[in-house]
Amino acid sequence: MATTDHSPAVELPAPGEYGDRVVAVEPGGIEPVPEADKHGRPIHLLWTWASPNLEFATVFVGALAVFAFGLTFWQAVAAVLVGNLLGAVTHAVLSARGPRHGVPQMVLSRLAFGYWGNLLPAGLNAVMAGVGWFAVNSVSGAFALNSLTGLPTLLCLVIIVVAQLTVAFFGHNLVHAFERYALPLLAVVFVVGTVVLAGSSPSAAAGGGGTGGFLLTASAAFGYTAGWNPYAADYTRYLPASASRRAAGIYAGLGVFLSCTVLMIAGAASVTAGADYTGNPTTAYTGELPAVLSHLTLLCVALGAVAANAINVYSGALSFLCLNVRLSLAWRRAIVAVGFGAVGFVLAWTALPDAGHDYESFLLVIAYWVAPWLAVVLLDQWLYRGRDDAPLLSAPTHRDWAGPIAMLVGLVGSVALFSNQQLYTGPVPHAVPSLGDITPAVGFAVAGLLYLVLRPLRPPVT
Repeated sequence: MATTDHSPAVELPAPGEYGDRVVAVEPGGIEPVPEADKHGRPIHLLWTWASPNLEFATVFVGALAVFAFGLTFWQAVAAVLVGNLLGAVTHAVLSARGPRHGVPQMVLSRLAFGYWGNLLPAGLNAVMAGVGWFAVNSVSGAFALNSLTGLPTLLCLVIIVVAQLTVAFFGHNLVHAFERYALPLLAVVFVVGTVVLAGSSPSAAAGGGGTGGFLLTASAAFGYTAGWNPYAADYTRYLPASASRRAAGIYAGLGVFLSCTVLMIAGAASVTAGADYTGNPTTAYTGELPAVLSHLTLLCVALGAVAANAINVYSGALSFLCLNVRLSLAWRRAIVAVGFGAVGFVLAWTALPDAGHDYESFLLVIAYWVAPWLAVVLLDQWLYRGRDDAPLLSAPTHRDWAGPIAMLVGLVGSVALFSNQQLYTGPVPHAVPSLGDITPAVGFAVAGLLYLVLRPLRPPVT
Protein backbone atom coordinates (compact mmCIF):
# COMPACT_ATOMS: atom_id res chain seq x y z
CA MET A 1 0.00 0.00 0.00
CA ALA A 2 1.40 3.39 -0.99
CA THR A 3 2.15 5.87 1.75
CA THR A 4 1.62 9.59 1.59
CA ASP A 5 4.30 12.00 2.76
CA HIS A 6 2.62 14.54 5.01
CA SER A 7 5.83 16.40 5.89
CA PRO A 8 5.55 20.19 5.59
CA ALA A 9 6.70 21.84 2.37
CA VAL A 10 8.84 24.27 4.37
CA GLU A 11 11.16 22.56 6.82
CA LEU A 12 11.80 23.87 10.34
CA PRO A 13 14.93 22.11 11.64
CA ALA A 14 15.53 21.66 15.34
CA PRO A 15 18.16 23.87 17.00
CA GLY A 16 21.52 22.29 16.34
CA GLU A 17 20.37 20.94 12.96
CA TYR A 18 20.15 24.28 11.14
CA GLY A 19 23.86 24.77 10.49
CA ASP A 20 24.57 26.26 7.07
CA ARG A 21 21.37 25.01 5.41
CA VAL A 22 19.90 27.72 3.19
CA VAL A 23 16.50 26.38 2.17
CA ALA A 24 15.25 25.81 5.71
CA VAL A 25 13.40 28.13 8.06
CA GLU A 26 15.69 29.32 10.84
CA PRO A 27 14.48 27.84 14.15
CA GLY A 28 14.18 29.63 17.45
CA GLY A 29 14.24 33.33 18.17
CA ILE A 30 16.73 35.39 20.19
CA GLU A 31 18.30 32.68 22.34
CA PRO A 32 22.06 31.97 21.96
CA VAL A 33 22.96 30.15 18.76
CA PRO A 34 23.86 26.50 19.50
CA GLU A 35 27.51 25.68 18.83
CA ALA A 36 26.43 22.99 16.36
CA ASP A 37 24.73 25.66 14.22
CA LYS A 38 27.65 28.09 14.10
CA HIS A 39 29.38 28.44 10.76
CA GLY A 40 30.81 30.94 8.28
CA ARG A 41 33.86 33.20 8.00
CA PRO A 42 34.28 36.91 8.81
CA ILE A 43 34.92 37.81 5.16
CA HIS A 44 31.33 36.79 4.37
CA LEU A 45 30.22 39.95 6.18
CA LEU A 46 31.69 42.06 3.39
CA TRP A 47 28.89 41.17 0.99
CA THR A 48 26.29 40.82 3.74
CA TRP A 49 26.73 44.54 4.48
CA ALA A 50 27.62 45.78 0.98
CA SER A 51 24.57 44.47 -0.90
CA PRO A 52 21.86 46.07 1.31
CA ASN A 53 23.29 49.52 0.60
CA LEU A 54 23.48 49.06 -3.16
CA GLU A 55 19.98 50.44 -3.64
CA PHE A 56 18.26 53.71 -4.38
CA ALA A 57 17.70 54.86 -0.79
CA THR A 58 21.49 55.21 -0.47
CA VAL A 59 21.70 57.17 -3.73
CA PHE A 60 19.02 59.54 -2.50
CA VAL A 61 21.09 60.60 0.53
CA GLY A 62 23.74 62.02 -1.81
CA ALA A 63 21.07 63.61 -3.98
CA LEU A 64 19.55 65.32 -0.92
CA ALA A 65 22.93 66.84 -0.12
CA VAL A 66 22.84 68.86 -3.34
CA PHE A 67 19.19 69.54 -4.20
CA ALA A 68 17.82 69.85 -0.63
CA PHE A 69 20.79 70.91 1.52
CA GLY A 70 22.45 73.16 -1.06
CA LEU A 71 25.96 71.68 -1.22
CA THR A 72 28.25 71.50 -4.23
CA PHE A 73 29.34 68.10 -5.47
CA TRP A 74 32.67 68.12 -3.60
CA GLN A 75 31.12 69.51 -0.42
CA ALA A 76 28.60 66.68 -0.55
CA VAL A 77 31.39 64.12 -0.99
CA ALA A 78 33.20 65.45 2.08
CA ALA A 79 30.02 65.44 4.19
CA VAL A 80 28.99 61.89 3.32
CA LEU A 81 32.53 60.67 3.98
CA VAL A 82 32.36 62.08 7.51
CA GLY A 83 28.92 60.66 8.26
CA ASN A 84 29.65 57.26 6.71
CA LEU A 85 33.00 56.86 8.44
CA LEU A 86 31.50 57.49 11.86
CA GLY A 87 28.61 55.09 11.25
CA ALA A 88 30.90 52.39 9.80
CA VAL A 89 33.36 52.52 12.70
CA THR A 90 30.62 52.06 15.28
CA HIS A 91 29.13 49.27 13.15
CA ALA A 92 32.49 47.49 13.19
CA VAL A 93 32.81 47.77 16.97
CA LEU A 94 29.35 46.34 17.57
CA SER A 95 29.66 43.58 14.94
CA ALA A 96 32.80 42.28 16.64
CA ARG A 97 30.79 41.17 19.69
CA GLY A 98 28.57 38.71 17.84
CA PRO A 99 30.84 35.64 17.61
CA ARG A 100 31.53 35.58 21.34
CA HIS A 101 27.95 35.88 22.58
CA GLY A 102 25.89 34.31 19.79
CA VAL A 103 22.86 36.56 20.38
CA PRO A 104 21.26 39.48 18.46
CA GLN A 105 22.37 43.07 18.95
CA MET A 106 19.28 44.06 20.92
CA VAL A 107 19.92 41.23 23.38
CA LEU A 108 23.46 42.58 23.86
CA SER A 109 21.89 45.99 24.45
CA ARG A 110 20.51 44.59 27.74
CA LEU A 111 24.02 44.81 29.19
CA ALA A 112 23.88 48.61 29.16
CA PHE A 113 20.13 49.10 29.64
CA GLY A 114 19.12 46.26 31.89
CA TYR A 115 16.57 43.59 31.09
CA TRP A 116 13.54 45.88 31.37
CA GLY A 117 15.17 49.20 30.50
CA ASN A 118 16.17 47.66 27.16
CA LEU A 119 12.52 47.80 26.11
CA LEU A 120 13.19 51.42 25.06
CA PRO A 121 15.82 50.82 22.35
CA ALA A 122 14.42 47.42 21.36
CA GLY A 123 10.97 48.91 20.83
CA LEU A 124 12.32 51.82 18.81
CA ASN A 125 14.40 49.50 16.65
CA ALA A 126 11.52 47.10 16.05
CA VAL A 127 9.40 49.96 14.70
CA MET A 128 12.17 51.70 12.77
CA ALA A 129 13.58 48.53 11.20
CA GLY A 130 10.58 46.31 10.70
CA VAL A 131 8.20 49.08 9.66
CA GLY A 132 10.02 52.37 8.93
CA TRP A 133 13.01 51.20 6.88
CA PHE A 134 10.87 48.48 5.33
CA ALA A 135 8.43 51.07 4.03
CA VAL A 136 11.16 53.44 2.80
CA ASN A 137 12.98 50.82 0.75
CA SER A 138 9.78 49.22 -0.51
CA VAL A 139 8.77 52.56 -2.01
CA SER A 140 12.05 52.97 -3.92
CA GLY A 141 11.86 49.39 -5.16
CA ALA A 142 8.27 49.86 -6.31
CA PHE A 143 9.14 53.08 -8.17
CA ALA A 144 12.02 51.34 -9.94
CA LEU A 145 9.91 48.35 -10.97
CA ASN A 146 7.18 50.71 -12.18
CA SER A 147 9.68 52.67 -14.29
CA LEU A 148 11.17 49.48 -15.71
CA THR A 149 7.98 47.56 -16.51
CA GLY A 150 5.17 50.13 -16.70
CA LEU A 151 3.11 48.04 -14.27
CA PRO A 152 0.89 49.93 -11.78
CA THR A 153 2.92 51.21 -8.83
CA LEU A 154 0.74 49.42 -6.28
CA LEU A 155 1.25 46.08 -8.05
CA CYS A 156 4.98 46.74 -8.14
CA LEU A 157 4.90 47.42 -4.41
CA VAL A 158 3.16 44.08 -3.80
CA ILE A 159 5.78 42.23 -5.86
CA ILE A 160 8.66 43.87 -4.01
CA VAL A 161 7.13 43.22 -0.57
CA VAL A 162 6.44 39.54 -1.30
CA ALA A 163 10.04 39.01 -2.44
CA GLN A 164 11.41 40.71 0.67
CA LEU A 165 9.24 38.77 3.07
CA THR A 166 10.12 35.45 1.44
CA VAL A 167 13.82 35.95 2.15
CA ALA A 168 13.23 37.25 5.68
CA PHE A 169 10.79 34.43 6.46
CA PHE A 170 13.44 31.75 5.89
CA GLY A 171 15.89 33.70 8.03
CA HIS A 172 19.59 34.07 8.65
CA ASN A 173 21.17 31.73 6.11
CA LEU A 174 18.96 32.71 3.18
CA VAL A 175 19.52 36.39 4.00
CA HIS A 176 23.30 35.87 3.82
CA ALA A 177 23.01 33.82 0.63
CA PHE A 178 20.78 36.38 -1.08
CA GLU A 179 23.21 39.22 -0.26
CA ARG A 180 26.12 37.15 -1.59
CA TYR A 181 24.61 36.32 -4.96
CA ALA A 182 23.06 39.75 -5.46
CA LEU A 183 26.36 41.55 -4.89
CA PRO A 184 28.12 40.99 -8.26
CA LEU A 185 25.27 42.41 -10.35
CA LEU A 186 24.52 45.24 -7.93
CA ALA A 187 28.18 46.23 -7.54
CA VAL A 188 29.02 46.24 -11.26
CA VAL A 189 25.94 48.18 -12.34
CA PHE A 190 26.08 50.79 -9.59
CA VAL A 191 29.85 51.32 -9.85
CA VAL A 192 29.62 51.80 -13.63
CA GLY A 193 26.70 54.19 -13.12
CA THR A 194 28.70 56.16 -10.56
CA VAL A 195 31.66 56.49 -12.92
CA VAL A 196 29.40 57.67 -15.75
CA LEU A 197 27.68 60.26 -13.55
CA ALA A 198 30.91 61.46 -11.94
CA GLY A 199 32.26 62.11 -15.45
CA SER A 200 29.27 64.29 -16.39
CA SER A 201 31.06 67.54 -15.55
CA PRO A 202 29.68 68.09 -12.03
CA SER A 203 29.33 71.73 -11.15
CA ALA A 204 31.94 73.35 -8.93
CA ALA A 205 29.85 76.47 -8.30
CA ALA A 206 29.05 77.50 -4.74
CA GLY A 207 26.02 75.64 -3.51
CA GLY A 208 24.99 78.04 -0.78
CA GLY A 209 24.39 75.28 1.77
CA GLY A 210 27.23 76.43 4.00
CA THR A 211 27.99 74.86 7.37
CA GLY A 212 24.32 74.10 7.97
CA GLY A 213 24.02 72.13 4.74
CA PHE A 214 27.21 70.25 5.51
CA LEU A 215 26.00 69.26 8.98
CA LEU A 216 22.59 68.27 7.66
CA THR A 217 24.24 66.03 5.06
CA ALA A 218 26.68 64.51 7.53
CA SER A 219 23.80 63.83 9.94
CA ALA A 220 21.69 62.25 7.20
CA ALA A 221 24.61 60.07 6.05
CA PHE A 222 25.34 59.06 9.62
CA GLY A 223 21.66 58.31 10.18
CA TYR A 224 21.64 56.03 7.16
CA THR A 225 24.88 54.21 7.93
CA ALA A 226 24.45 54.03 11.70
CA GLY A 227 20.87 52.92 11.11
CA TRP A 228 22.42 49.45 10.61
CA ASN A 229 24.18 49.58 14.00
CA PRO A 230 21.26 48.20 16.05
CA TYR A 231 21.39 45.07 13.85
CA ALA A 232 25.18 44.59 13.89
CA ALA A 233 25.53 41.40 15.95
CA ASP A 234 22.44 39.85 14.32
CA TYR A 235 24.64 38.84 11.38
CA THR A 236 27.82 37.86 13.27
CA ARG A 237 26.22 35.75 15.98
CA TYR A 238 26.38 32.58 13.84
CA LEU A 239 30.15 32.86 13.41
CA PRO A 240 32.13 30.35 15.48
CA ALA A 241 33.31 31.72 18.84
CA SER A 242 36.88 31.12 17.63
CA ALA A 243 36.41 33.48 14.65
CA SER A 244 38.50 36.64 14.70
CA ARG A 245 36.46 39.41 16.29
CA ARG A 246 38.70 42.03 14.68
CA ALA A 247 38.17 40.54 11.22
CA ALA A 248 34.41 40.36 11.77
CA GLY A 249 34.32 44.03 12.71
CA ILE A 250 36.57 45.18 9.86
CA TYR A 251 34.68 43.33 7.14
CA ALA A 252 31.27 44.43 8.45
CA GLY A 253 32.33 48.07 8.75
CA LEU A 254 34.11 48.06 5.38
CA GLY A 255 31.07 46.62 3.61
CA VAL A 256 28.87 49.39 4.98
CA PHE A 257 31.36 52.20 4.36
CA LEU A 258 32.30 51.37 0.77
CA SER A 259 28.78 50.73 -0.50
CA CYS A 260 27.25 53.76 1.21
CA THR A 261 30.00 56.12 0.11
CA VAL A 262 30.03 55.06 -3.56
CA LEU A 263 26.26 55.33 -3.98
CA MET A 264 25.90 58.59 -2.07
CA ILE A 265 28.55 60.10 -4.33
CA ALA A 266 26.54 58.81 -7.31
CA GLY A 267 23.44 60.57 -5.96
CA ALA A 268 25.26 63.88 -5.57
CA ALA A 269 26.73 63.53 -9.07
CA SER A 270 23.30 62.85 -10.58
CA VAL A 271 21.93 66.18 -9.33
CA THR A 272 24.94 68.16 -10.48
CA ALA A 273 24.55 66.40 -13.85
CA GLY A 274 21.00 67.74 -14.13
CA ALA A 275 18.67 65.16 -12.53
CA ASP A 276 15.33 66.57 -11.33
CA TYR A 277 14.02 64.73 -8.25
CA THR A 278 10.63 66.45 -8.06
CA GLY A 279 8.83 63.52 -9.74
CA ASN A 280 9.58 59.79 -9.66
CA PRO A 281 12.99 59.86 -7.91
CA THR A 282 14.29 56.62 -9.41
CA THR A 283 13.49 57.83 -12.92
CA ALA A 284 15.27 61.11 -12.16
CA TYR A 285 18.44 59.20 -11.27
CA THR A 286 18.41 56.70 -14.12
CA GLY A 287 17.38 59.37 -16.63
CA GLU A 288 20.95 60.68 -16.54
CA LEU A 289 22.33 57.29 -17.66
CA PRO A 290 22.59 55.67 -21.14
CA ALA A 291 19.52 53.60 -22.04
CA VAL A 292 20.92 50.09 -21.42
CA LEU A 293 22.61 51.13 -18.19
CA SER A 294 19.45 52.95 -17.13
CA HIS A 295 17.35 49.78 -17.45
CA LEU A 296 19.93 47.67 -15.65
CA THR A 297 20.06 50.25 -12.86
CA LEU A 298 16.28 50.18 -12.44
CA LEU A 299 16.45 46.41 -12.14
CA CYS A 300 19.20 46.73 -9.53
CA VAL A 301 17.25 49.37 -7.59
CA ALA A 302 14.40 46.87 -7.24
CA LEU A 303 16.81 44.05 -6.37
CA GLY A 304 18.65 46.30 -3.91
CA ALA A 305 15.40 47.12 -2.12
CA VAL A 306 14.88 43.41 -1.53
CA ALA A 307 18.48 43.05 -0.30
CA ALA A 308 18.02 45.89 2.18
CA ASN A 309 14.58 44.96 3.44
CA ALA A 310 15.34 41.28 3.92
CA ILE A 311 17.75 42.49 6.60
CA ASN A 312 15.43 45.19 7.95
CA VAL A 313 12.41 42.99 8.50
CA TYR A 314 14.54 40.08 9.82
CA SER A 315 16.23 42.29 12.42
CA GLY A 316 12.97 44.08 13.20
CA ALA A 317 11.46 40.73 14.14
CA LEU A 318 14.42 39.92 16.39
CA SER A 319 14.09 43.30 18.12
CA PHE A 320 10.37 42.70 18.65
CA LEU A 321 11.15 39.41 20.37
CA CYS A 322 13.52 41.34 22.67
CA LEU A 323 10.46 43.11 24.09
CA ASN A 324 10.01 40.02 26.27
CA VAL A 325 7.01 38.93 24.21
CA ARG A 326 6.03 35.42 25.24
CA LEU A 327 5.68 33.48 22.00
CA SER A 328 6.18 29.75 22.39
CA LEU A 329 5.58 29.07 18.70
CA ALA A 330 8.49 27.39 16.92
CA TRP A 331 7.85 29.73 13.98
CA ARG A 332 7.78 32.87 16.15
CA ARG A 333 10.56 34.78 14.37
CA ALA A 334 9.22 34.00 10.91
CA ILE A 335 5.64 34.90 11.86
CA VAL A 336 6.69 38.21 13.42
CA ALA A 337 8.67 39.05 10.26
CA VAL A 338 5.58 38.57 8.10
CA GLY A 339 3.53 40.70 10.50
CA PHE A 340 6.01 43.56 10.29
CA GLY A 341 6.01 43.26 6.51
CA ALA A 342 2.24 43.64 6.40
CA VAL A 343 2.36 46.84 8.48
CA GLY A 344 5.30 48.16 6.45
CA PHE A 345 3.40 47.53 3.24
CA VAL A 346 0.49 49.72 4.39
CA LEU A 347 2.89 52.49 5.44
CA ALA A 348 4.75 52.30 2.11
CA TRP A 349 1.45 52.53 0.23
CA THR A 350 0.53 55.74 2.05
CA ALA A 351 4.04 57.20 1.54
CA LEU A 352 4.09 56.82 -2.26
CA PRO A 353 2.76 60.34 -3.05
CA ASP A 354 5.50 62.25 -1.16
CA ALA A 355 8.35 59.79 -0.83
CA GLY A 356 11.20 62.31 -1.12
CA HIS A 357 10.19 64.56 1.77
CA ASP A 358 9.23 61.60 3.96
CA TYR A 359 12.62 60.01 3.41
CA GLU A 360 14.54 63.19 4.28
CA SER A 361 12.73 63.43 7.62
CA PHE A 362 13.08 59.71 8.33
CA LEU A 363 16.87 59.75 7.88
CA LEU A 364 17.30 62.47 10.48
CA VAL A 365 14.90 60.83 12.94
CA ILE A 366 16.94 57.60 12.73
CA ALA A 367 20.09 59.48 13.76
CA TYR A 368 18.20 61.19 16.60
CA TRP A 369 17.63 57.96 18.54
CA VAL A 370 20.57 55.85 17.36
CA ALA A 371 23.17 58.40 18.55
CA PRO A 372 22.20 58.44 22.27
CA TRP A 373 21.70 54.66 22.22
CA LEU A 374 25.18 54.25 20.76
CA ALA A 375 26.73 56.50 23.41
CA VAL A 376 25.35 54.34 26.22
CA VAL A 377 26.19 51.00 24.58
CA LEU A 378 29.75 51.95 23.60
CA LEU A 379 30.53 53.48 27.00
CA ASP A 380 29.15 50.46 28.83
CA GLN A 381 31.18 48.13 26.63
CA TRP A 382 34.35 50.07 27.38
CA LEU A 383 33.74 50.63 31.10
CA TYR A 384 32.89 47.01 31.83
CA ARG A 385 35.29 45.31 29.41
CA GLY A 386 36.49 41.95 30.63
CA ARG A 387 33.35 41.16 32.66
CA ASP A 388 31.41 37.92 32.39
CA ASP A 389 28.47 39.12 30.29
CA ALA A 390 26.64 35.88 29.64
CA PRO A 391 24.60 35.69 32.89
CA LEU A 392 23.24 39.23 32.36
CA LEU A 393 21.80 38.67 28.88
CA SER A 394 18.72 36.72 29.95
CA ALA A 395 18.40 37.68 33.63
CA PRO A 396 15.23 39.70 34.45
CA THR A 397 16.97 40.74 37.68
CA HIS A 398 19.65 42.64 35.73
CA ARG A 399 18.71 46.31 36.09
CA ASP A 400 20.69 49.30 34.88
CA TRP A 401 18.43 52.36 34.90
CA ALA A 402 21.39 54.60 34.10
CA GLY A 403 21.16 53.41 30.50
CA PRO A 404 17.52 54.15 29.65
CA ILE A 405 17.53 57.41 31.65
CA ALA A 406 20.66 58.68 29.88
CA MET A 407 19.33 57.69 26.46
CA LEU A 408 15.89 59.20 27.05
CA VAL A 409 17.25 62.50 28.35
CA GLY A 410 19.79 62.69 25.52
CA LEU A 411 17.10 61.95 22.94
CA VAL A 412 14.37 64.25 24.25
CA GLY A 413 16.70 67.09 25.21
CA SER A 414 18.60 67.15 21.92
CA VAL A 415 15.44 66.97 19.82
CA ALA A 416 13.65 69.65 21.86
CA LEU A 417 16.51 72.13 21.53
CA PHE A 418 18.31 71.26 18.28
CA SER A 419 15.92 69.47 15.90
CA ASN A 420 15.84 71.14 12.49
CA GLN A 421 12.91 69.71 10.54
CA GLN A 422 9.83 71.16 8.92
CA LEU A 423 7.60 69.41 11.43
CA TYR A 424 9.50 70.87 14.37
CA THR A 425 12.41 73.29 14.60
CA GLY A 426 14.08 73.70 17.98
CA PRO A 427 14.96 77.11 19.43
CA VAL A 428 18.69 76.79 18.66
CA PRO A 429 18.45 76.25 14.87
CA HIS A 430 15.54 78.67 14.80
CA ALA A 431 17.82 81.36 16.22
CA VAL A 432 20.89 80.24 14.23
CA PRO A 433 19.63 78.70 10.94
CA SER A 434 23.17 78.27 9.61
CA LEU A 435 23.81 75.68 12.33
CA GLY A 436 21.99 72.99 10.37
CA ASP A 437 21.10 69.91 12.40
CA ILE A 438 23.53 68.80 15.12
CA THR A 439 20.88 66.89 17.08
CA PRO A 440 22.66 63.49 16.82
CA ALA A 441 25.96 64.91 18.07
CA VAL A 442 24.28 66.64 21.01
CA GLY A 443 22.23 63.55 21.84
CA PHE A 444 25.37 61.40 21.79
CA ALA A 445 27.29 63.77 24.07
CA VAL A 446 24.46 64.32 26.56
CA ALA A 447 23.60 60.62 26.84
CA GLY A 448 27.26 59.65 27.27
CA LEU A 449 27.98 62.23 29.96
CA LEU A 450 24.78 61.43 31.83
CA TYR A 451 25.52 57.70 31.75
CA LEU A 452 28.87 58.39 33.40
CA VAL A 453 27.18 60.49 36.09
CA LEU A 454 24.45 57.91 36.72
CA ARG A 455 26.75 54.89 36.94
CA PRO A 456 25.99 54.46 40.67
CA LEU A 457 22.44 53.46 39.66
CA ARG A 458 23.89 50.34 38.11
CA PRO A 459 24.01 47.58 40.75
CA PRO A 460 27.31 45.71 41.00
CA VAL A 461 27.59 42.49 39.05
CA THR A 462 27.89 39.52 41.38
